[in-house]
Amino acid sequence: MRTDYTKYAAVLKAIAEPTRLEIVDMLSCGELCACVIQEKFDITQPTLSHHMKVLCDSGVVIPRREGKWTHYSLHNGRLQEIRAFIDLLSVTEKNCICKEK
Repeated sequence: MRTDYTKYAAVLKAIAEPTRLEIVDMLSCGELCACVIQEKFDITQPTLSHHMKVLCDSGVVIPRREGKWTHYSLHNGRLQEIRAFIDLLSVTEKNCICKEK
């Protein structure tokens, strides 16, 4: 089975931005309201919305609406998948890309 590098590259690109990486770190402690996340940064609400859209579109973050507020949490299954992919990058196995003809 061939690895979908494009899919993983999109996720890594989403979290490779410093603000988004810090948001992911914040969410590792549990679900947070957008208002709490915004308080941590010197950014506008539209800028936060953009960051959250990128993280949600990548599958790393899950949004949950509650009234007029949106709460965000990490998609732990997706993060485990990314961790497993990164682990495979440094392991030599019989089906490794370096052994392909």
